[in-house]
Amino acid sequence: MDGIYFPGLGIFFDKVLSGFSVFGFEIKFYGMIIMFGFIFAYFLSTLEAKRTGQNPEDYLDLLLTLVIPSILGARIYYILFNLKEFVSPGKSVGATIKDMINIRNGGLAIYGGLIVGAITIVIFAKYKKTSFALVLDTITMGILMGQIMGRWGNFFNREVFGRYTDGIFRMGIPVDYYSKSFMEYLTSSGIVTDEMIAHQEVINGVSCITVHPTFLYEGLWNVLLLVLIFIFRKKKKFNGEIFASYALGYGVGRFIIEGIRTDSLMIGPLKVSQVVAVLCVVGAAVIIVINRRKAKNALLPETVNVEESGENTEKTE
Repeated sequence: MDGIYFPGLGIFFDKVLSGFSVFGFEIKFYGMIIMFGFIFAYFLSTLEAKRTGQNPEDYLDLLLTLVIPSILGARIYYILFNLKEFVSPGKSVGATIKDMINIRNGGLAIYGGLIVGAITIVIFAKYKKTSFALVLDTITMGILMGQIMGRWGNFFNREVFGRYTDGIFRMGIPVDYYSKSFMEYLTSSGIVTDEMIAHQEVINGVSCITVHPTFLYEGLWNVLLLVLIFIFRKKKKFNGEIFASYALGYGVGRFIIEGIRTDSLMIGPLKVSQVVAVLCVVGAAVIIVINRRKAKNALLPETVNVEESGENTEKTE
């Protein structure tokens, strides 16, 4: 009932709880992981600030400034593109508001957090009289770490999974884990598909739907991005290039992975996250190409002068 299984990999978790209670108050692992994600993001950002000669204390101020707006942005984004989940005929205003502010069971959209976070950083950078692009570069690895950790919150909540699969990476979720009413919601919304129900697999004596663990795919993709950015960050040619590279890389991965998911936010026939991913990839690519050309052209006069003086051009490297 409370298990999560990866039979193709030979991994079986028989007891995976979504949280625990302290003096009758339920604490969700999802919320705890989000909190630790912010802490690790801050830690990585301060290390990068020190490396680049900035004041690390500014990033504590930024963390305290960012937390609430980013969470609100992520939640509002999710609600706006998923209104049917919250607003329904006969549902009281109080119950609607309560569901909207309850994030313990998930329901945060990373793009919403990034959009509102970017607006907050613009204001913060102007107040601190520093470069907005430099701040973005400094926190990029922290953002990725927060996303990597946040996806494990989805694991505990049994959410952000993809369509049916019988492949080696399939994740088995016991059908009886969900209440009857919640399963009806999942099937009516298309998150749990007819194909999943028709191809249930008995794992450890429990009937399960087997799905793509897209939260894991995205987490691993982000780990790869984090490693590449860690290697590349010292070779950037302009402020903002690290963040633009992240936006490009994340957009590519998110577009592909979103195509597998069954719980996507939709705008008409299109998946919102795929649309935003395309915009991120195109926008980031344009920014990188234009600014790299500017950086290259800025070096040309110096190279010409050296050549005219008859000196070895290798000295300009």
